Amino acid sequence: MDSTPAPEAAPGASSSSPAAAAAAEGLAGGVAAMTLDERFEMLRGIGEECIQEDELRRLLENKPVPICYDGFEPSGRMHIAQGVVKTINVNKMVNAGCKVKIWIADWFAQLNNKMGGDLKKIQTVGRYMIEIWKAAGMNLDGVEFLWSSEEINKRAHEYWPIVMDIARKNNVKRIMRCCQIMGRSDQDDLTAAQIFYPCMQCADIFFLKADICQLGMDQRKVNVLAREYCDDIKRKNKPIILSHHMLPGFKEGQEKMSKSDPSSAIFMEDDEAQVNVKIKQAFCPPKIVEGNPCLEYIKYIVFPWFGRFEVIRKESNGGNKTFTCMNELISDYETGALHPADVKPALAKAINEILQPVRDHFNNNNEAKVLLNTVKKYRVTN
Repeated sequence: MDSTPAPEAAPGASSSSPAAAAAAEGLAGGVAAMTLDERFEMLRGIGEECIQEDELRRLLENKPVPICYDGFEPSGRMHIAQGVVKTINVNKMVNAGCKVKIWIADWFAQLNNKMGGDLKKIQTVGRYMIEIWKAAGMNLDGVEFLWSSEEINKRAHEYWPIVMDIARKNNVKRIMRCCQIMGRSDQDDLTAAQIFYPCMQCADIFFLKADICQLGMDQRKVNVLAREYCDDIKRKNKPIILSHHMLPGFKEGQEKMSKSDPSSAIFMEDDEAQVNVKIKQAFCPPKIVEGNPCLEYIKYIVFPWFGRFEVIRKESNGGNKTFTCMNELISDYETGALHPADVKPALAKAINEILQPVRDHFNNNNEAKVLLNTVKKYRVTN
């Protein structure tokens, strides 16, 4: 007997409540106001890489409300890439007519030994993260937050056969190549749980009936594994991969922000003074664009949020200037017409403006304040 599960036939994880139906109807109505090309460009603009563009266009042609999947491990305080960049990307997906399922991977964080494997702490961090996205302006009309522990337990008879089949169809070497998704290397001394993790994350895509996987470039390998699995089970419609750019840390050569190094990133509840100091100390070499974290913040946060970048300076230094596109800014920076001393205060001002509603929420909402204070006491563990 063929034991291969049929992920395509699995019921959706979303609720069929009147509220969910109304939200879906609202999304479909918004889509009607946009052309196919506009929807495609909006979604394609999210990804540094898209696998495959023709499949994305075909999906938009044939499915009024595609399902996008994003997920995260609750693993400590939230840095600006998780908070603001995710908000920007989710809002683009919703505006393009997608239903976004955000997978709160509490069990995965436990498998990966985050928060020392303490599930209660992990779930507290998850609630704190949701609170931030609400305050940051994420459009929740088209978003559904799903806790992995709850959903897997609720539909275990659907989930585990998919996980087992993915594990059966791949050797250990292939699974080990996906360890980057956990912030690990295949050279690390991994637990058996961490080897099992990629099989589960791959299964999530089918369990949630996702049409599009919208995760960072660091998650690319497991998303490719899902497409390969489609070949194994002769499934025609493969999940489309939209991998967003990974923001670097503030230090020279730091490819990725680190929660264990607070100076490498801005956190969503950092106060104005903390933001100013971190940006003032950030690596920002004159006339050099490549590997410049300050310019990356402008490109991936400030321009998508405001549509412009405003520099305030003395007339003797060139006077005030408003940049309306990144190419214009790069041109000035490479010639020296725009100096790091111009960039840093302007960047700090823009970031502080974006973060102020989040600060206000955590200062004024008692429940949010308790969550933040609790999470701050947790030590970041790997």
